[in-house]
Amino acid sequence: MDKDQLTGLVLLLLLVFVYFFFLAPEPQPPAVSTTQQDSVQAISSTNPQKENVVADSLLEVRYDIFATGLKGESQTYTLENEDIIVTFNTQGGKIQSVVLKNYVTYEKKKLLLFDTDFSRINETIKYNGTEINLNQLYYQAQINSNQIEFFITKNEKTFRKIYILPPKGFVLKYRYELNDIKFEQPLQFNWSTEVKKLEKDLEQERIRTTLNYYLADGTFDYLNETTTDAETETPSQPVRWATFKQKFFNTSILSEKSFEQARFQINHFIPRPLHVKSMEMSFQIPISVLTDTSAQLRYYFGPNDYDICQTVAEGFERNVYLGWAFFSTINLYVIIPIFKILEKITSNYGLVIFLLVLIVKILLFPLTYKSLKSMAKMRVLQPEINALKEKYGEDTMKIQQEMMKIYQQVGVNPLSGCIPVLAQMPVFLALFNFFPNAIQLRQREFLWADDLSSYDSILNLPFTIPMYGDHVSLFTILMTLTTILYTYTNNQMSAASMQPQMVVVSYVMPVVFMLFLNSFSAGLTYYYFISNIITIVQQWIIRKFFIDEEKIKAVLEENRKKNQAKAASGKKGRFASMLEEAMKKAQQQEEQKRKKS
Repeated sequence: MDKDQLTGLVLLLLLVFVYFFFLAPEPQPPAVSTTQQDSVQAISSTNPQKENVVADSLLEVRYDIFATGLKGESQTYTLENEDIIVTFNTQGGKIQSVVLKNYVTYEKKKLLLFDTDFSRINETIKYNGTEINLNQLYYQAQINSNQIEFFITKNEKTFRKIYILPPKGFVLKYRYELNDIKFEQPLQFNWSTEVKKLEKDLEQERIRTTLNYYLADGTFDYLNETTTDAETETPSQPVRWATFKQKFFNTSILSEKSFEQARFQINHFIPRPLHVKSMEMSFQIPISVLTDTSAQLRYYFGPNDYDICQTVAEGFERNVYLGWAFFSTINLYVIIPIFKILEKITSNYGLVIFLLVLIVKILLFPLTYKSLKSMAKMRVLQPEINALKEKYGEDTMKIQQEMMKIYQQVGVNPLSGCIPVLAQMPVFLALFNFFPNAIQLRQREFLWADDLSSYDSILNLPFTIPMYGDHVSLFTILMTLTTILYTYTNNQMSAASMQPQMVVVSYVMPVVFMLFLNSFSAGLTYYYFISNIITIVQQWIIRKFFIDEEKIKAVLEENRKKNQAKAASGKKGRFASMLEEAMKKAQQQEEQKRKKS
């Protein structure tokens, strides 16, 4: 072979090399059915392009029994009891939707509490070294009365997902059956939801929507309801139950045994205009919990009703917020029992609230009477107080000292009128938490209010007033006017002991509350309005028929003589000693100020 031939051969080989390695088209993979492609992509976390070229025989080896679930048809089945309708789908053997039969949305549409359009559950396991999403497989179904089974079977192996719906209630029981199937890791559970608007006021619903959870040690916790930042929590302890809690409803997963490695998240970015919040929960469920009937794995799709929730699981009633511990105790053992009795008397919730006001006012009557009697004593002493102000002018410290001497002489405690009022505050604050969360008031109409659980609007504004809102609530206005009237009557009775600044504050506060409560429950503002009216009438009756200022004046003069006699003999009562000690401290403080100046 000469040099030219060798050169030609080398060039030829080089051209062949370039063609096959750089220019030749890639070979086409064998055809795979669309259903098979989709299913492989859905159940595996590996590269879908590689999965598309796997032959059926290799899929069966790799996925074993679960390979039979790669193909199938989507069909729906329904379980129904007195309270809910649950629709299932054979694709995933999963819950497709949950409808509450005895509730509707504010727009009077069916209340769809769960739907795969806005709420998704994924259950992933590791089997034969492959991650499989069990909620994307196709199952066969068998329904029997209140139970439905979704199953995949191959040879001697059978995998089942079983749901049981009791004849009534909002709990759906759930468990697995494994027959010669060994999962390599706990099941990874993930539930994400975009909470839909169900109530009248979207903003109030938004600030009352959160994610609650209950730990194995009995600790209840939740993510911040009002923050606008994304929030994530990863509890260090196992979790017994977790809840997507809305204003009046919740969707939850529960177990008598615990979920592990939990992670909870709220994203306040709103993906759709009429959605409230986006939330997500994820954790690992041990296989023993999935297959153990004593673990009582179950879902709850229902109302935030205290009586119902406390029967579901330990601590589950905490989804119904009744205020801090002290206030919730008043609600649980005073307000709610009375409310239940009144519900049996009438179905008109405006009348129920009116009767509740009457009963509370009767129970608090002794405190009201004591407060008014103390005010009457102060009013009797007002001429002496006015004389002190004229005598000492702007010397406030001297006026205070002389006033304390008068109180000491006649045996009057200037704080006794405030103590009964303060004693009533826990009841008012308890009601402040009860009414906005009372599902009994949801969509109950009264007079012009179409929903006592939300605001009553008599006028929708074309603009938004800061702090006030874009509507006018009549019950809030009536509450404010009667509060100002009540404040005026109180100031008239206790003007002698009030500083001018406090008088101004007493009139400003009702206006501040009007701004704050304009978007609150109409049931709450109606209660406060009626309470003000009854209080004003009650004060008039007590002053007219139960308090005789001439007799009070005579008693005070008698006390003055007795105390003067005791002072002359060197004896002092406990109250007199306290007042004297207070005056000494006031004098010392005044002297220190003068020295510094």
